[in-house]
Amino acid sequence: MDKKLIIANWKSYKNISDANDFIVALSGNINKINLENKEIVLAPSFQLLHLCKNLIEKYNLPVQLCAQDVSPFGEGAYTGAVNASQIKEFCDMVIIGHSERREFFNESDEVLNKKVEEAKKNNQRIVYCVQNEIQNIPSGVDVVAFEPPTAIGTGNPDNPEHIEKVFTQLGKRFSGKILYGGSIESDNVRDYIHINLCAGLLIGGASLEAKSFIEILSQW
Repeated sequence: MDKKLIIANWKSYKNISDANDFIVALSGNINKINLENKEIVLAPSFQLLHLCKNLIEKYNLPVQLCAQDVSPFGEGAYTGAVNASQIKEFCDMVIIGHSERREFFNESDEVLNKKVEEAKKNNQRIVYCVQNEIQNIPSGVDVVAFEPPTAIGTGNPDNPEHIEKVFTQLGKRFSGKILYGGSIESDNVRDYIHINLCAGLLIGGASLEAKSFIEILSQW
């Protein structure tokens, strides 16, 4: 069975205590989730990757980790940057090009292409975010996540019919997994997870609380 890739993007939330509580709760409810059809991934902030890795190993959870971003540079004098080889110590997956990075950090296609290059050098599985069906997808990307700006953090997910049309267009030029991201909740997830060509979900706000994330994972 081809598993759906479900990524919980914690964005710039959670401290050590929050992350610990979340994973403990997930561990206590993992038996409620059908794991045969899901690949579960947590994407915490950089400072939580080490803790989450240890907790996942401690509770023997079938959960992977993903970094939310990566530096466009390798090792060097780049104060404040976290490069792909450093991320590799904790996980093998990274999100690049999220709409919030593009909007608030003014990340251009040139910068994003460099990030993809650095991630591929370190054998990272790349989840590349696009906001429409014509946006550039760099060579080497493994997964594309369609996240319409009107649905990010608004509580208003895109129309399933429109998403399927976008996926069809993306599928003409990209052969990997295609995800949807934008205002997914437990009460609407079934409307989106079964869309044609939908290989999974990139979940933001509803993934911040263990209870709501578990409810989403328990819907199919």
